[in-house]
Amino acid sequence: MPAARLDEALARLRAAARLDALADMARFGLTGEGRLGLAVPTLRALAREFRRDHDLALALWDTGIPDAQILAGMAAEPAKLTAAQMDHWVAGLRAWDVCDQACLNAFVKSPLAWDAIPRWAAREPEFEKRAGFALLAVAAVHQKQRPDADFLARLPLIEQAAADDRNFVKKAVNWALRQIGKRSAALREPALTVAERLCGREEKSARWIGGDARRELSQRMASSSAPGPSVG
Repeated sequence: MPAARLDEALARLRAAARLDALADMARFGLTGEGRLGLAVPTLRALAREFRRDHDLALALWDTGIPDAQILAGMAAEPAKLTAAQMDHWVAGLRAWDVCDQACLNAFVKSPLAWDAIPRWAAREPEFEKRAGFALLAVAAVHQKQRPDADFLARLPLIEQAAADDRNFVKKAVNWALRQIGKRSAALREPALTVAERLCGREEKSARWIGGDARRELSQRMASSSAPGPSVG
């Protein structure tokens, strides 16, 4: 890739910087060295201009700038991602929004995504572990052709990680459980069963994950079973 293309992308990012927004963003955990403060819609507009360019995406990621890394996920060509590249990206995560955007824009569209979930869920660093569950949550929404049985088989990962009380891990574990339960009527009951078990655990994080998921999934079940208005 010509260096000029990376230079152009970085120049466009810096020209759109919102450094006055960084303090507010930091309060929501949107941190990372060199962050420029760009909003996601701005990054999406830039991605449309640069289009899918895998070499550019790899170069943007390696800058370490959170905004550039989010743009990298939007510019990557998922079919060209290798397991080594995906692992490299995950090992470099320093913020939850970079993690989630990479999962949404690049990883979930890769044929390697499904096997990456348990690999990352077993990682110890907070954002690497989050990536496993964020990807599971995103897959539950976007991998429409994947059978429900595959998601059923991933529920034990949720129970295994529920004792991790780190904020960005437990929120991703909860997200994954809720999205699996909302994926289909067939998965709602198994997800609720997991949520009930978590509610009975000793760990505070497990009880929070279970209680929040149980509340949302129970509400959905109640609304879906409620009778419609009478006609006549």
